[in-house]
Amino acid sequence: MSKKDFYDVLGVGQDASEADIKKAYRKLARQYHPDVNKEAGAEEKFKEVKEAYDTLSDSQKRAHYDRFGHTDPNQFGGGGAGGGDFGGFGDIFDMFFGGGGRRDPNAPRQGSDLQYTMTLEFKEAVFGKEMDIEIPREETCETCHGSGAKPGTQPETCRHCGGAGQLNVEQNTPFGRVVNRRVCNHCQGTGQMIKDRCKTCGGQGKVKKRKKIHIKIPAGVDTGQQIRVAGQGEPGANGGPPGDLFVVFNVKPHEFFKRDGDNLYCDMPLTFAQAALGDEIEVPTLKGKISLKIPAGTQTGTEFRLKGKGVPNVRGAGQGDQFVRVRVVTPKNLSEKQKEILRSFAEETGSSPDEQNDNFFAKAKRAFKSFGE
Repeated sequence: MSKKDFYDVLGVGQDASEADIKKAYRKLARQYHPDVNKEAGAEEKFKEVKEAYDTLSDSQKRAHYDRFGHTDPNQFGGGGAGGGDFGGFGDIFDMFFGGGGRRDPNAPRQGSDLQYTMTLEFKEAVFGKEMDIEIPREETCETCHGSGAKPGTQPETCRHCGGAGQLNVEQNTPFGRVVNRRVCNHCQGTGQMIKDRCKTCGGQGKVKKRKKIHIKIPAGVDTGQQIRVAGQGEPGANGGPPGDLFVVFNVKPHEFFKRDGDNLYCDMPLTFAQAALGDEIEVPTLKGKISLKIPAGTQTGTEFRLKGKGVPNVRGAGQGDQFVRVRVVTPKNLSEKQKEILRSFAEETGSSPDEQNDNFFAKAKRAFKSFGE
């Protein structure tokens, strides 16, 4: 069975331009590609379209075809249907469905972002602070100004890829010959070769340095939250903008306060006399001590809310609350005589806790000192 005329296969005339041929091919390739069209005969039609395009898109092959037609079946290097390399499918789809554009290796590119993890004391996270940090990062080499070449010389255009940064490798597939674009291994995709390398950076155009950066930590940050410092990441390439620095926080726990979002929780010990008879106690807060009235008959675990005494919201949306939970050591089944003894005991001791609560009260005392008496 004789082959169809390649111009008829693509539906173009013999005077069709390269753009017309490519446009016709893309349309038919979309229609008959076997990964898109599952109908019987679609694969054979795709092979036919691909063979026609391989011939008519190459000026030398097209001239040969216009002169001799199909008389020499081996003229194009035998794009057979054997067990060939299937690695060209990605390039086929790039060309068919909107890709295929070459990336300019010398186009400006933004630098990479950096991440810095910072551990904060509880008080630092609550109130915020300003400070300087040092981070290791790449900076443009001052000797060669980022070119990578020895001063007085310039990078040369890669002779292997002509400065494109990519090489075209032809592969035989079951559907014909496919041109696969790959990064040039001679210039690593830069499109340039450096003959005399800069001694400072070794031809990289960048050097590692420790950079001091001033940052402002907002009040109310918590573990896992981060701030963005624009333009303090890795430098860009080919004149592109630098990346950003992201500072991620890890906040140490406090021995007295427990934090949940913007709210604070703390436990305050009470003697049985304080809980049974009622009292007014001092409670540490972030901004000093305040008085809290304990009603008579208060049970252990009772929670009191101090509105607006919590952590400032990191986005400036007000302030959380502080919740005070009381812990009472309460004897059971008291007689009237025992109650009288406890009243006398409270008066004699000044309502101070017993020895088993000394450690608990020590934590509370340190909290008073930490955030101001």
